[in-house]
Amino acid sequence: MKVVLATLNAKYIHTSLALRCLKAYSAHEFDIDIAEYTIKDPAMNIVSDLFARKPDVVGFSCYIWNIEETITVINMLRKIMPEVRIVLGGPEVSYDTEHWMERIPEVDFIVMGEGEETFNHLLKEIEGAGKYHLVFGVAYRKSKDGKEQIVVNPGRPKLDLSTLPSPHRFEEDIPSLANRVVYFETSRGCPFSCQFCLSSIEVGVRYFDIERTKADILYLIEKGAKLIKFVDRTFNIKRDYALEMFKFLIENHNGCVFQFEITADIMRPEVLDYLAEHAPAGIFRFEIGVQSTNDITNLAVQRRQNWTKLVRTVTKVKESGKIDQHLDLIAGLPHEDYDTFRKTFNDVFALRPEELQLGFLKMLRGTGLRLDAEKYGYVYMDRAPYEMLGNDLMPFADIVRIKRVEDVLEKYWNAHRMDHTILYLVDHVFSSPFDFFQSFGDYWEEHGWQKIGHQLEDLYARLRSYLQDRGAEQSEGRLDLDVVLGLMKLDYFRNHNYKPRKIWWESDMDKKTWSMWMKRLAEHPRQVSDQFAAYGLSDKDLAKHAVIERLPFDLAAYLESGRIDKGADTLLITLYALEHGTSNKPAPRTFTLKLKREAAEVS
Repeated sequence: MKVVLATLNAKYIHTSLALRCLKAYSAHEFDIDIAEYTIKDPAMNIVSDLFARKPDVVGFSCYIWNIEETITVINMLRKIMPEVRIVLGGPEVSYDTEHWMERIPEVDFIVMGEGEETFNHLLKEIEGAGKYHLVFGVAYRKSKDGKEQIVVNPGRPKLDLSTLPSPHRFEEDIPSLANRVVYFETSRGCPFSCQFCLSSIEVGVRYFDIERTKADILYLIEKGAKLIKFVDRTFNIKRDYALEMFKFLIENHNGCVFQFEITADIMRPEVLDYLAEHAPAGIFRFEIGVQSTNDITNLAVQRRQNWTKLVRTVTKVKESGKIDQHLDLIAGLPHEDYDTFRKTFNDVFALRPEELQLGFLKMLRGTGLRLDAEKYGYVYMDRAPYEMLGNDLMPFADIVRIKRVEDVLEKYWNAHRMDHTILYLVDHVFSSPFDFFQSFGDYWEEHGWQKIGHQLEDLYARLRSYLQDRGAEQSEGRLDLDVVLGLMKLDYFRNHNYKPRKIWWESDMDKKTWSMWMKRLAEHPRQVSDQFAAYGLSDKDLAKHAVIERLPFDLAAYLESGRIDKGADTLLITLYALEHGTSNKPAPRTFTLKLKREAAEVS
């Protein structure tokens, strides 16, 4: 019997751990292929590929991001392969299972919950006697008195994780390991009961054998994996376990990057100290779900969170300079209105995470919050992703406005295209970070920019346009446009690995002045710095590798102290592509030369 396990990933670089777990458990008994697509692939292409594989059984792994596209594929597949058995599994169909059997009549079976053992038993019954009533954890169809009935069997007990084979040892995965995300679980379950999350439904945490876990990780690194993302809901719930794993990964990383979901307020100081001292920069990434800093909100969703300890952890990790942090917020939780969410946003942005993910509440099937939706006046999408459209405290109009914040936050902060500029604006110009992103987001929408694409220089030009039109008004006169434009130029130059071919502003430096500076910098490089002089660049070298721009304030003083001194100008010098024959992208080198106003013009 030929079995194809399929899913539609959100992106090509993603891989499905679920399919590999199912195959690992049953491959010794059945002929099983894995077929991965993306939600952007045309349905015709997916169906054509599945048809060519000539399966007897096709299983689809279903999530909120792919269920609607998967249904389209299933509808087409049934028409051209009427005899194929279609099985669904995954978190999206594990709850309200009878609803899915009714909505998708082309589906023969649904596997609920952990699927390894259940799917294996189901395949045996499909191939054998068809005694589906004996398969715990399965929904199926049967005929009685000429009418079709949907039967939902009782659930299956939790699996003993020590009995499960590794899903990471398939030869066919090796060629793509370096170019895709490897998802990895060291445990199942979550110790918390957050009512908006599916993980709250399963009580307790079970661990895979740590020696098997280490062996699998070593195998993946040896075979070329570059990014391993741990899917454990709380990687650091057990201090000793987390510390042992961190030590193991530090000793064996070989350039691989590891991403974890951690609960920051339970991270022990000794673990933080160890990471600060021993972790190489860049190999760990932490994803931290903050969601809200509003105490009454956290209480309503049964979320235990010690904000003081969370701040301590995030700050200590930030100060170490070793680990990037991705902090998550959810707009639309109970008891959170526009103003309290504004406070939540500003509280978290103050921690300066490398990425601040602003998401919107999704009323997931099976969660306590969905069951209590009427209590808070929630209205939400009937179909995946079930995003909330409003509640008693946050109407749809507020949701729309906050989505504008999300849009410019992604483009300007999370993408790190102009960090110096944004930090200056939120610290010195606008009342708060949220107020800046909201005002700019509103302006962005008014101009219809959300409907068109953008190049890097477009982002700078659009921010300049906003600041020129609205900046003084929105910042209550605190905006010094000359300073902001100077910082934007610094950020623009630093965002290129190679000398930029164009700029988004009209340079006021004529060719004669430019040539004079090239000559002076070549002849007197120590006026800039010893490091600059060490490059030994001629004026021709500088013409090839350098860009220069004059700024109307002392940039070095600002970068060192945050103080704006307009009593002096700065010659900003950025060097590109000085490192030859290296495999890494050449980073730009930035230098400054302070110019006194009365002696600024050099003959």
